[in-house]
Amino acid sequence: MNNPFARYRFLVFSFCVLCVLCGSTNAQDWKTLGDGIEYAEVTKEISGKSVNMNLLRLDLKKVRLDVHHAMDAAIGTEKTSSIATRHGAYAAINAGFFRFDNSTFAGDAAGLMVIDGHLVSESISNRIALQMINRKKATEISIGRFDINAWLGSFDSRFQVKLSGINRERKANEIVLYSSFFGPSTLSSISGTDIVLSNCKQKKYYKNAKQTVCENVEIRHDSGNTEIPRDGFVISTGTKDFKERTLLLNEIKIYELENKKRKSVYIRAENALTSSSTIAADEDMIAGVPQLIKNGIIDITWEQEKTTKAFVETRHPRTAVAKLKDGKFLMITVDGRSEASGGIGLQDLAEYLLSLGAIDAMNLDGGGSTTMFVSGKVVNQPSDKEGERKVSDAILVTPRVRK
Repeated sequence: MNNPFARYRFLVFSFCVLCVLCGSTNAQDWKTLGDGIEYAEVTKEISGKSVNMNLLRLDLKKVRLDVHHAMDAAIGTEKTSSIATRHGAYAAINAGFFRFDNSTFAGDAAGLMVIDGHLVSESISNRIALQMINRKKATEISIGRFDINAWLGSFDSRFQVKLSGINRERKANEIVLYSSFFGPSTLSSISGTDIVLSNCKQKKYYKNAKQTVCENVEIRHDSGNTEIPRDGFVISTGTKDFKERTLLLNEIKIYELENKKRKSVYIRAENALTSSSTIAADEDMIAGVPQLIKNGIIDITWEQEKTTKAFVETRHPRTAVAKLKDGKFLMITVDGRSEASGGIGLQDLAEYLLSLGAIDAMNLDGGGSTTMFVSGKVVNQPSDKEGERKVSDAILVTPRVRK
């Protein structure tokens, strides 16, 4: 092969995360549906309106939690019930916010997403996120901020370029990294310069941390809708000159002149916060907005997370999760936009979760997306006229396999 970039070594996705807290509820009429799975239906008058809620209380020593994206790809939409059924889950709720339109990129996660230790989507606005690590004996849960930024650089620190995003539509003045999880190609309609990485393998590089080493590199100029190798990645740049793109392309020219020296480049996604552990291979993360409760105190950080006061105060259908004082995990959906159930504002939702023993809680995507699936059926009343909405992703509950 005459490609001067052949066998340059790339390191992909070595990143760290922050661990947070730990969490009993006194909700009425809990029914045991399975080992470690309790369910309740609650109707309460909240701020003058009747509100219907569905709750799951989970023992994380007896069940595991996983995030799955619609169609098992980075874009696309699918009903929560369908995602759960395909993966053999006992229960599920809709999860993160997403691009909700009729474009090719519908279903793109609007914020941080990690599935099985792989960064699928970058974080935005330092928004609250749920971290799930399925250990052998129990699932560990944290609710916190995981501001993960991706960048491209050389081992000799000669240059460093921040990437604009991961697995999403690339605009003319951006650099976006695509993994094979995105799909067969980048779907870009705007030509640019694409760096294609292939023959990538994961290797240990420090203690328990791992990185992916890619041996083959190909540079494609004036390229669009580039095929993504199943064993690699594509770094796609736009057509407009801007600081990061100019730096990257100038570095490519230097490498082409110095190809005999075999200089190395790496891609790394790192947590901007002080970290205490590396990302686990069986770790999932999903962002929401905003935080509702922290350390047992109501703390709705809507301004910090760049949402609106109207979003917080207006009564909507809602989906949320919480860690409880006794270490169990709570999932809740609140129906709305109907005469039967009036929806809920986030202050009222936080107060109700606090009454159930929540020590940490966060809001997920709601409105027409709000869905709870239990034992083969949707148990809440989705607010869309068409019924259950197709969404981007879901949190699935599966009985833990004991060995």
